[in-house]
Amino acid sequence: MTRITIGPFNRVEGDLEVRLDVESGRVVRAEVTAPLYRGFEQILEGRPPLDALALAPRICGICSVSQSVAAAAALRDAMAIEAAPNGLLATNIAHAAENAADHLTHFYIFFMPDFAREAYAAHDWHEATRERFAATRGSAARDALPARARLLEIMGIIAGKWPHSLAFQPGGTTRAIDLGERVRLLSIATAFRSFLERVVFADALENVLAIATADELDRWRDGRGGDFAHFLRLADRLALTGLGKGSGLMMSYGAYHGPDGELFPRGLFGPRAAIEPLPLAQITEDVSHAWMRESSADPAHSRTVPDPDKPAGYSWCKAPRLSGQPIEVGAIARQTVAGQALIADLVSISGTNVRSRVIARLIETARIALAIEQWTRALRLSEPFCHGGREVPNGSYVGLVEAARGSLGHWMAVRDGKIERYQIIAPTTWNFSPRDSFDIGGPLEQALVGTDVGHAGARAVAIQHIVRSFDPCMVCTAH
Repeated sequence: MTRITIGPFNRVEGDLEVRLDVESGRVVRAEVTAPLYRGFEQILEGRPPLDALALAPRICGICSVSQSVAAAAALRDAMAIEAAPNGLLATNIAHAAENAADHLTHFYIFFMPDFAREAYAAHDWHEATRERFAATRGSAARDALPARARLLEIMGIIAGKWPHSLAFQPGGTTRAIDLGERVRLLSIATAFRSFLERVVFADALENVLAIATADELDRWRDGRGGDFAHFLRLADRLALTGLGKGSGLMMSYGAYHGPDGELFPRGLFGPRAAIEPLPLAQITEDVSHAWMRESSADPAHSRTVPDPDKPAGYSWCKAPRLSGQPIEVGAIARQTVAGQALIADLVSISGTNVRSRVIARLIETARIALAIEQWTRALRLSEPFCHGGREVPNGSYVGLVEAARGSLGHWMAVRDGKIERYQIIAPTTWNFSPRDSFDIGGPLEQALVGTDVGHAGARAVAIQHIVRSFDPCMVCTAH
């Protein structure tokens, strides 16, 4: 048996290393390491609760709004108030814009360039793929980056700046939108829809979202232009359905809250392959293989205390578990729990894998592009965008949201007007967790087992595909 180490990874947000035990050319064990300690949970301790609105967004520069919204949700729980309906809509618009921008970045900048690698040079599709998707040189980035930049202009209108805005508050958003700004928001949303329909899908979004089965997707793909169809053809040629398979357990905290409920509901896709209520009280953190000292397993009561010399540790990432099980989170989990027809059919046929994760991310992008238009039109410009807050009493509170990469939770305990404890479980903490006390690996560690690396070893492109299919954000992972 041979042990190989891959890392640091390029085109990944933050630091990541992967250690693989390989026997007869196949991975038999994987250990995923988050090698950079952040310490945000410790920074927040002892501060006034509202400081979380300023500090938590600085955890990350690409999913800053997600961290803001989670902190605001925890404070809203603490204050026992309702956000203004306009504030919920404006938050949804900004949050969806950030998540959609992340999905574009993943597809065009992080994921697709791997197909332009020389490892695929012998394939007849390689030259066209290299011209389109090669990192820094391909034509795709020249199309996608301006579309992403225009989409993020939404942040300037709603939040004043991005990242690290203070506009997202427990009671809503701080800035009212006027008629001219709503017209600008609709113009940006229309331009984003146009980009998706021209470049990504080469079809109307309504037609794409009407695809309900795997067979319909195959028929739609044949002869179709656009980058999504290009990916589907590559995925089928390379049998990516069989690569990076997950356990099938997935969850969503629910995304994009409004007066009438959530766009994507909360739930668990459980062992019976059915949508079940999410047992939030069963969320625990295991630190047996993290460079952390033992604390309460309940994030509402635990503390983050580093132990860099811990013999069994190999990551700064804790191991979150739901009812004792590792859980996959992300767009595929959200869309499965939401009952999106195509994703549900793909999961029923082949579970989670490299191909289905990417499909889910792009299908979700189409769904939230339409939702941004609807939320913008639903704004009532003469009504408040923010309700006032209250003092935060002693107690434990939680804010749960869905970032682009999956379920994000902030657990906050307050005593005598100060933050006593603060715990953050980010999406990549779920997906890239180390092993727990039962020696059960996290979702990525499990997905890597069985991968054929052949003689390529650390250069095996299959490993890159699997890791990037989860779209890691390592700076959000370890606190």
